[in-house]
Amino acid sequence: MIHTYCIVYVLLLVPLTGATESGIVGGKVAKPHSRPYMASLQFEKKHSCGGILVREDFVLTVAHCRSDQIMTVVLGAHDVSKKEKTQQWIQVAKYFPHPNFTGGVDYDIMLLKLKKKAKLNKYVKAIGLPKKNGKTPAHIKCAVAGWGRTGHNEPSSNVLKENTEMLLFSHDCKRIWEKHFDSNHMICTKSDKKKGGICQGDSGGPLICNTKPQGLTAFTFQSDCSNSKYPHVFTKVNFFLPWIKKVMQDLGNVA
Repeated sequence: MIHTYCIVYVLLLVPLTGATESGIVGGKVAKPHSRPYMASLQFEKKHSCGGILVREDFVLTVAHCRSDQIMTVVLGAHDVSKKEKTQQWIQVAKYFPHPNFTGGVDYDIMLLKLKKKAKLNKYVKAIGLPKKNGKTPAHIKCAVAGWGRTGHNEPSSNVLKENTEMLLFSHDCKRIWEKHFDSNHMICTKSDKKKGGICQGDSGGPLICNTKPQGLTAFTFQSDCSNSKYPHVFTKVNFFLPWIKKVMQDLGNVA
């Protein structure tokens, strides 16, 4: 038991600190611009993390995607390898990681204040947030989406891909991930080797349940993201709604 726990602990930290390239395993290519809230977070014109536009001047993602490099948010994209006419490239003005985030797995959430407001149209739209006390039942299928690697050591996909994953009960996740899983501000899904889903480093992309972003990709089992013994874990968005709204209200006009 101790031996297994140590392996999980070591591997758990790798995708949070060493890999942020996004990737969806299996699934299908998304219909172009069918998810107009999707954001590609890039460094030096290379996709690194995912995120969602929650207001014309704010993108929501996970805190471990932060870097000392200049981050650019690309909105309205389908193929991130091309300069599509629908794309809007906007630099990040300020990072707002959750104040309780210390580099581990807890409180892994961050708001990005854009240098200028996005122009909302049919290709770029903000997504509505879930209700504060809303509950999403287990065993419903939710959508995940992202750009990047399509598997371990596989080449990246330049076009947006999507897949579905099934929510699990929190006690199932707690039993497996032990102290790394906090049911108050995390939710999890069943990994499936045949159907695929998110993979290690698929950071900041959304988990969409009933049209609302219920989660942000946080971590998976590093050595095998489709290992059915280890659920995929997401930051629970509705837990952080008071903080999200406070940041956007209090700091939204900060230059």
